Amino acid sequence: MSTATKQNHIGRKISRIRELRDMKQEALAQALGTNQQAISAIENSETIDEAKLVEIAKALGVTAEAIKNFSDENVINYFNTFTDSHGNFGNFANGAVCNFNPLDKVVELYERLVQAEKDKVEYLEKFLKEK
Repeated sequence: MSTATKQNHIGRKISRIRELRDMKQEALAQALGTNQQAISAIENSETIDEAKLVEIAKALGVTAEAIKNFSDENVINYFNTFTDSHGNFGNFANGAVCNFNPLDKVVELYERLVQAEKDKVEYLEKFLKEK
């Protein structure tokens, strides 16, 4: 007798995807035009009607195939592909690394603005002396 849980429990997969999307059962129920108890029943069901699965997938922002093929291991593998060349998590789609300090750019801009104001004051003083 096997004690392992079945890998194809669609309800659990829906529940996990919903949780990963930071969505409460109430929010999913509202998107589907039903109530929280119905969502709870769906998430406890091992199988779900294909048409209902498509409707749920749309509300979750995924495909029905994504729900059917979902596993926590695949999610971990997916997110592990988002590393840059340094092994750190990158937030750039192509793995690009920022090669300048943004604060240096802010300071540079500020200095340019201050210099422009000084030039303006100098020009106005010169203008007033001429009159």
